[in-house]
Amino acid sequence: MALSPPPLTALRAFDAAARHMSFAKAAEELNVTPAALSFQIKSLEEHLGAPLFRRLNRAVELTDAGRALAPDAKAAFETLTNGWRAAQRTQDHQSLTVTAGPAFTAKWLAPRLFQFAHEHPEIELRFSASLRLMDFARDDVDVAIRFGYGPDPGLYSLPLAEEWVTPVMLPEMAERYPTPESLRDAVLIVDESIGFLDPPADWATWSAAMGIEPLVPTGPRFSQADHALDAVMSGIGVALGRRALVIKDLAEERLVAPYGKALPTGARFRFVCAKGAETRPQIAAFQNWILREIDRTAHIAHGFDMLERPVLE
Repeated sequence: MALSPPPLTALRAFDAAARHMSFAKAAEELNVTPAALSFQIKSLEEHLGAPLFRRLNRAVELTDAGRALAPDAKAAFETLTNGWRAAQRTQDHQSLTVTAGPAFTAKWLAPRLFQFAHEHPEIELRFSASLRLMDFARDDVDVAIRFGYGPDPGLYSLPLAEEWVTPVMLPEMAERYPTPESLRDAVLIVDESIGFLDPPADWATWSAAMGIEPLVPTGPRFSQADHALDAVMSGIGVALGRRALVIKDLAEERLVAPYGKALPTGARFRFVCAKGAETRPQIAAFQNWILREIDRTAHIAHGFDMLERPVLE
């Protein structure tokens, strides 16, 4: 059987009708009259040589041929739409949509955005605080900031600064807990958002790396790191703060990390975008700005001694 491509307009009419199972609703979606849509579908059926719909009294249903065609027709138009959106984004040099987790957005991005806006007034920046996996071909997102181990196959992925955890607290609390051992009298807050790390970066691991008796958390547990740090800022207790999320507060002395010892996590935040998109002006500008901002507080990070991970039974 010779392959003869069907008319695209007729296929589009079929796809809309198959999704809605209604010629009237499909015609409304495509902004055509029901008669025009019916004509397009009829021409497609003639092209195929078989009916695609059974016309009932007040409804339609797909024939075997229609059911065979519908999934691929839907997928084809979704692919075309995604490709068109991707092509449009390559021509857009003035807007940038970034997605990052709620904690990174609240504790790293939001406090620094004024500086980026000041440096790049020509870029319209949009944010989506989400941990959902991104499909850069389908989602209207240019850059994702993600935390973990990677890899990110098929994507441009730049690991950012090394991540570690260390106990952080309000400055006035440091006098009450002058040594790591004294933390057993403190309210120890738990950030459950890094529970997936393997090996773990929790209180038991940190205290073992310090060579002290295991510290048992007695404080509240939070599923989001920014909520745990908000509890620290309110004076509730002490938490293991991640470098990226506490470094600005440490630099500006809103929080202190009095013991000077940090436990590497092995995971990193990563700057991720579609391969090749990293050279687009607004994406390159955003990446360079992030790297410069990390450098601004590098001296704080370099002030910590990295602990060796203990072998826990």
